[in-house]
Amino acid sequence: MEKETRDKEKVERVLGIYTKLLDGITVNKQKEAEKYGVVNRSIQRDIDNIRSYLAKTDNEESVYNNVLYDYKRKGYYLEHIYDKKLNSKEMFVICKILLASRCLTQKEMSEILSKLIKTCIPLEDQKLITELISNEEFHYVEPRHKVIFVDNMWEIGQAIHDQHYIEIEYEKTKNEKTIIRKVKPAAILFSEYYFYMISFATPELEREKFKRVEDSLLVIYRLDKIKNLKVLEERFQVPYAERFEEGEFRKRVQFMQNGPLQKVRFKYNGKSVEEVLDRIPTARVLQENEDGAIIEAEVFGDGIKMWIRSQGELISEVSYR
Repeated sequence: MEKETRDKEKVERVLGIYTKLLDGITVNKQKEAEKYGVVNRSIQRDIDNIRSYLAKTDNEESVYNNVLYDYKRKGYYLEHIYDKKLNSKEMFVICKILLASRCLTQKEMSEILSKLIKTCIPLEDQKLITELISNEEFHYVEPRHKVIFVDNMWEIGQAIHDQHYIEIEYEKTKNEKTIIRKVKPAAILFSEYYFYMISFATPELEREKFKRVEDSLLVIYRLDKIKNLKVLEERFQVPYAERFEEGEFRKRVQFMQNGPLQKVRFKYNGKSVEEVLDRIPTARVLQENEDGAIIEAEVFGDGIKMWIRSQGELISEVSYR
């Protein structure tokens, strides 16, 4: 009976220490010995047993744990080593990128950040990361449209995957009138504060909207301007050779404006050619000297014209073909 009591007390002691470690609490050997009425050596054996257990545990999530001693805090703590999961530093980067994007409403942004911190970041780092982003989150400026579009975005994503036509009620930017369109969704991309749906143009839309057939391959819609959305049963087929490649498209589009695929050449006399090459991934320097650099790029849409105008006197000798 006495042995059973001792064994039960030992189990409770080990579980108590293990729970503290999991909660991110530093375990002081002397304090634990006093709490449980045992000698320091017993607590050390408990910690060694926990170490052995963690070392033998086959962790399918690729998270490896170890109990280490912190000389500053004078106690033991649980170290998490994430092999395939994002670590705290990487999650901090993601939180900062989300805040800088300004793509969601205040409520959505706060909820997503809170979930990321609580579910993806070790307990011992949650307070630190919360404090590091708190000021930027407090002063976060949501987009003026104030539209919650996450559900629509998910429906569009499923329609893209299953190649279903969708019918949208869309608010045009200039006159705020709505139009009804049947479209073939191809991809969802983010750029300059907004999410966009890229779609293959239908024959009806080509006749209605475009002067030239070569201008009509792709059409861009802002997600927050989709007022109503219906996924249709009808499906469309896209040959493998004609499939949409988001990465290649993103290299060639500026400001998500519709328009033809074209080549642009210009002279740039600013301080940093690197900034131009980063802004336009398809750009290449044809010639460079003291007077400036001749740059050529392949771009999709008329957004490149907006960007060139925004550069003022830094860009000259512009030609399109």
